[in-house]
Amino acid sequence: MNYGTNHFEMRHTCVHYKYKIRKSHVDKAIDLVQKATEEDKNKNFAEALRLYEHGVEYFLHSIKYEAQNERAKESIRAKCVSYLDRAEKLKAFLKKGTSKKPVKAGESSSKKNNGNSDSDSDSDDPEMKKLQSRLGGSALIESPNIKWDDVIGLEAAKEALKEAVILPIKFPHLFTGKRTPWKGILLYGPPGTGKSYLAKAVATEANNSKFFSVSSSDLVSKWLGESEKLVKNLFQLARENKPSIIFIDEIDSLCSSRSDSESESARRIKTEFLVQMQGVGNDTEGILVLGATNIPWVLDAAIRRRFEKRIYIPLPEEPSRTQMFKLHLGSTPHNLREDDFKILGKKPKGKINFSQLNLIYLTTFILFARYSGADISIVVRDALMQPVRKVQTATHFRRITGVSRTDPNIIIDDLLTPCSPGSPGAIEMSWVDVPSDKLLEPVVSASDMLRSLATSKPTVNDEDLKKLVTFTNDFGQEG
Repeated sequence: MNYGTNHFEMRHTCVHYKYKIRKSHVDKAIDLVQKATEEDKNKNFAEALRLYEHGVEYFLHSIKYEAQNERAKESIRAKCVSYLDRAEKLKAFLKKGTSKKPVKAGESSSKKNNGNSDSDSDSDDPEMKKLQSRLGGSALIESPNIKWDDVIGLEAAKEALKEAVILPIKFPHLFTGKRTPWKGILLYGPPGTGKSYLAKAVATEANNSKFFSVSSSDLVSKWLGESEKLVKNLFQLARENKPSIIFIDEIDSLCSSRSDSESESARRIKTEFLVQMQGVGNDTEGILVLGATNIPWVLDAAIRRRFEKRIYIPLPEEPSRTQMFKLHLGSTPHNLREDDFKILGKKPKGKINFSQLNLIYLTTFILFARYSGADISIVVRDALMQPVRKVQTATHFRRITGVSRTDPNIIIDDLLTPCSPGSPGAIEMSWVDVPSDKLLEPVVSASDMLRSLATSKPTVNDEDLKKLVTFTNDFGQEG
């Protein structure tokens, strides 16, 4: 195979089939393998190996998060296998440290030289390399850039994760003898409370650790016996890249309670998980398994036991809700005061004084006990659209003075903003008649927020909350 032209073939193939892949990671991968082939030709084998492996990581990342067409994924996987094969030959050559040249690109590694075969190449398992290349896309190669401070509240969960991930790396002498870091942490709670967001913070803060983010689609295969091999190879990759973190989102889809009616393949996946997480002879030192689920009560009891820390990620309390409203509103122009944010963050305690609340407030308070962080973000996004709706439905506009959009030092006195027909200076017109550079939309107000709260319903119901509280009382701890 001519490795010097592979990157051109890849680009041509993707254009020919009109694959809808965002260019960023694919282009990075193509640039890296192009440089790798150049270094390979110049006999800079160590640098070529590094570039090949880095390029394959970007290709696999694009398969998992960007590629939509199945044919595109298969095309990229085929290229990855070729580059990985070349990388393995270079790695074997560098490991032996001989003066012999590595096997040429495209040649079979089993080809004999002077009657002696390359034992390192012969011992390679092509099936294992194929499975590991499929799992390679689960490794994050770019930090999500989410810090601990970006996670509002959830102090107990953050402290447990620091104990398991950050402190053992920074202060290894603290974890000697019987004091060992946590090997398994389960984050559970209602949807939208920040479980996956916490995992992203771990991936950012644990910059010395390899972070594998996997889902059921990464580990389930239609081929008999391949799913449990994928689980085994995932943990093998983690052991080869210690310290490492395996994050399994929606782990309930893989590790629900075993029963007589389940399929044999599902049972084998759970058995392999049990063995790899805490089986006899398996090294779990330096590996943290981080799981997340909305329905922890369906997990198999043996899987639940292997998660030593089970932390409840609850719905946000009043201070956290107040802070979330501020965070999601950001720098968007608004006239909300600090008291308005406090009102938005409140929920009723005890008896409600109906005489002091209007209908919108009453609706808000009754439902607000079940709002998650994701629900609040949707409420704010809807409130941010309220000024746009005012512009769209307005029948009259009036001229006002305001700051130029291009230069804040320039004041413009002929901007147009929507108004009621009875307002002084009202001009009958619609948004279609307003020049694009003359529109000044209304700022977000407290009434916009309350209107969105009244129309946006929470995604969590009382029945699920009761189940989560029961599970916490039996097996978990508050986050």
